[in-house]
Amino acid sequence: MTANIVLVVFLALAVIIVMGAIKIIPQASAGIIERLGKYHRTLGPGLNLILPGIDRLRPLVDLREKVVSFPPQPVITEDNLVVSIDTVIYFQVTNAKSATYEIENYIQGIEQLVITTLRNSVGSLDLEKALTSRDHINEILRGVLDDATSKWGVRVNRVEIKAIEPPPSVQESMEKQMRADRDKRAAILTAEGEKQSQILNAEGARQAAILRAEGEAQAMVIRAEGEATAIAKVFKAVHDGNADEKVLAYKYLEQLPAIANGSASKVWVIPAELSATANTIVRAFKNSGN
Repeated sequence: MTANIVLVVFLALAVIIVMGAIKIIPQASAGIIERLGKYHRTLGPGLNLILPGIDRLRPLVDLREKVVSFPPQPVITEDNLVVSIDTVIYFQVTNAKSATYEIENYIQGIEQLVITTLRNSVGSLDLEKALTSRDHINEILRGVLDDATSKWGVRVNRVEIKAIEPPPSVQESMEKQMRADRDKRAAILTAEGEKQSQILNAEGARQAAILRAEGEAQAMVIRAEGEATAIAKVFKAVHDGNADEKVLAYKYLEQLPAIANGSASKVWVIPAELSATANTIVRAFKNSGN
């Protein structure tokens, strides 16, 4: 009976020892083993064996990239204005041993470095430059953090400034200025639109006047050509019919009123032989009376 109890106790101790010797490390994590209080080795992901009672596993170190947003920090600019700056840090532990033994809390250390660097970099800029120099400030932050955190086993991948907020009084002034600029641009655009509209209207009126003038000139040319054609036909008919001087003189005088009323007739052409023509007509009437 006693032997059975001893055997059970021995088996229980063996199970406890075996279970304590087996350590399973998750993916993207690392475990620090201390043997008798001194660093011994770093455990990687998977199944690992340690010596129970001699080796101690410290809390696991997460090797994944972390994103930390720090609270807004008040910073004084070169022109003595207090701005509030929000920052976001993307970093990753690359050496679990250094992150464990080189610094007590690397996240707090990074935060203090960010605050100090922001005050130094933004303190040398006025408000306008600080608001427009985010990329420059980001580069300064990343350079300082890379140098300082490398010995901690931490790599800073990216630094982003989320917001730079000036004092409320300055924000109100900036909003007024932006509204004034928007109103000014709107007035300029309206004036430009009206100017362009007037130019287009004037151009349209000019083109219409040109087209009307060209149309009237073309109509006058067509009417003149028609009258010329009619006259040519009359002369051709006269010559073809061998009309004598009496008939020609009479027909000429008969057409004078119509020629005078023509829209294209600006000048009367009186033949040089008008007196002779008139004498011929008079003689013709006398002969007809006899």
